[in-house]
Amino acid sequence: MAPRLDFSKMWAKNAKKGGGTPVVVKMENPNFSVVEIDGPDSAFRPVEKSRGKNAKQASWVLLLKAQRFVSLIASMATLLWSLLGTINKRLIFRQGVAMENGKLGKGRLLFTVIRVFLVSSIAILVFEVVAYFKGWHYFRNPSLHIPRTSDIQGLLHMVYVAWLRFRADYIAPPIQALSTFCIVLFMIQSADRMILSLGCLWIKYKKIKPTIDSNAMKSDDLEKSDYEYPMVLVQIPMCNEKEIYYFIALVNDRFPLKVYEQSISAVCQIDWPKDRILIQVLDDSDDESIQWLIKSEVADWSQKGVNIIYRHREIRTGYKAGNLKSAMSCDYVKDYEFVAIFDADFQPNPDFLKRTVPHFKGNPEVGLVQARWAFVNKDENLLTRLQNINLCFHFEVEQQVNGVFLNFFGFNGTAGVWRIKALEESGGWLERTTVEDMDIAVRAHLNGWKFIYLNDVQVLCEVPESYEAYRKQQHRWHSGPMQLFRLCLPAVITSKVSAWKKANLILLFFLLRKLILPFYSFTLFCIILPLTMFVPEAELPSWVICYVPVFMSLLNVLPAPRSFPFIVPYLLFENTMSVTKFNAMVSGLFQLGSSYEWIVTKKAGRSSESDLLAAAERETKMINQSPVHRGASESELSELNKLMEHKVVSPLPVKKANKIYRKELALAFLLLTASVRSLLAAQGVHFYFLLFQGVTFLLVGLDLIGEQIS
Repeated sequence: MAPRLDFSKMWAKNAKKGGGTPVVVKMENPNFSVVEIDGPDSAFRPVEKSRGKNAKQASWVLLLKAQRFVSLIASMATLLWSLLGTINKRLIFRQGVAMENGKLGKGRLLFTVIRVFLVSSIAILVFEVVAYFKGWHYFRNPSLHIPRTSDIQGLLHMVYVAWLRFRADYIAPPIQALSTFCIVLFMIQSADRMILSLGCLWIKYKKIKPTIDSNAMKSDDLEKSDYEYPMVLVQIPMCNEKEIYYFIALVNDRFPLKVYEQSISAVCQIDWPKDRILIQVLDDSDDESIQWLIKSEVADWSQKGVNIIYRHREIRTGYKAGNLKSAMSCDYVKDYEFVAIFDADFQPNPDFLKRTVPHFKGNPEVGLVQARWAFVNKDENLLTRLQNINLCFHFEVEQQVNGVFLNFFGFNGTAGVWRIKALEESGGWLERTTVEDMDIAVRAHLNGWKFIYLNDVQVLCEVPESYEAYRKQQHRWHSGPMQLFRLCLPAVITSKVSAWKKANLILLFFLLRKLILPFYSFTLFCIILPLTMFVPEAELPSWVICYVPVFMSLLNVLPAPRSFPFIVPYLLFENTMSVTKFNAMVSGLFQLGSSYEWIVTKKAGRSSESDLLAAAERETKMINQSPVHRGASESELSELNKLMEHKVVSPLPVKKANKIYRKELALAFLLLTASVRSLLAAQGVHFYFLLFQGVTFLLVGLDLIGEQIS
């Protein structure tokens, strides 16, 4: 065995005896640090990071930090310059933009009120600035003693003190009372959101969801086939669905996919026996070229053996409700037990009916099975991302909690299956409001029918990509419920349902979630808050402005965790949309002209990649097929030739432009003016909220939030 040469012990022994000699290295123009080594391990001990840095390294670190700071300032300056350039282009020179449509006097009264507030705020701000620079800092502390008349020197000073007295005695009390009322409503609505979120967490924790029997579709008759499929009617209502092309390069060819093709193609591929299903394409288009295009698409699928028919009304009354009502009046409808409804941009999966219809088996009290929406364009722009947050909370929390605990929720108008008996016993489709889906849901609930919501069954669709389309959609969605509330309130009160169901319908479903929410959101954050900057005696606390709204926004974002980076834009944008929602709520409650306005939401024709490839393959097969069918009569051939001729011709695109929205711009300047006043009073949270909220209103007013049209 070789001897061990352990020099470390020898070194340590000599060091203890005092025999260790420090080593000192000296060099001319040294670039190294001088280190004394007392032992073999001392050279390998960790050295402090700060000792290893010389002056040159510290200089580089400082330069790097300075470069990052300068880059941040440059980016902010570039963003500000771009914003100013856009304001100059759109607001002053009106290049590439158009003013919002103000027909029927819609919103003119609200715009006039906002403009009066804006002019008054600017005048008061000028007065306050003059007082600030003259040293009259009474507004910094509202409890300060107001000087007596004998102490006053100068006419302007006397006017200012008179304004302080008038403000404290006559303006502040009503503003304080209104703000307190809105804060109470705000807290009630926040508590409702909190309870809904807790209910959703309980459902997730307990894994509660509607279930079906695996043998639900099996036939009881041994002589028949193994499975018994009920008769299902599928309806696709549409109106002026203009074609939007999405091209796919496949073997050097390009194939168009149109908006109406998406829904028709998806519905025709539903996995259900052909003799047990009928598809109705309910076209309410008034453009003849669009009618021929849709009729051609229906003819193509009919030639493939799909049981599909095309219906068009000559007299287009009642909008979507009138269209559905007309289709349900056909004689053959009595042979069907269920009806599924899909809007023009909805694309159900092939197993949709097999995952929804079995829930009716053995549950004769179930009248509706509603599926969840999923969005193919949720990441298209900032507007679609913010809409996705709202709709995810609506489906994941509101619909699911109400479906599990109450067996009632508002029908979404599409992606649902109705029991036809429930529709007939509830009075069918009525044309009295623009929310026919909510109308039939309330009447069916009052008749004792139960609803089932399936959160795991998703149907692809689109959200509006432009602010103009989203604004019109939200106006209809918030004016219609107020119309319905006025019309069905007597029926709710006199119905035979329990007092708990009546209270839920009146207090929660209508008042709290449809009326109170837009009222306090607009009044508190868009009117009262800027007013309190000029009337500090009625100042709002910081927790109302910042902490509670941020917490509630956090709850709203929870169902869409990928949207957490957009929590602040979401909070600011929801306050901005309160203008449109408040205007719609008032017009529906008091039956103003704009409450009956129905505008079809513009679609963009978005599809998933698999849908596009399937459409391309389908078009390839159609091209290879012979256009002449043997055994066809001359009338049928002439009809097919007409369809092919109209299919080639496409309508010319309409020139579009971004809009300028006056109410949003007026509120933007009002909030920015209030932020300047808040800056004079050194109110930190109030200043930042008003500043960012004012900038958000400015961006929305200039139509910079969604699709940009170059």
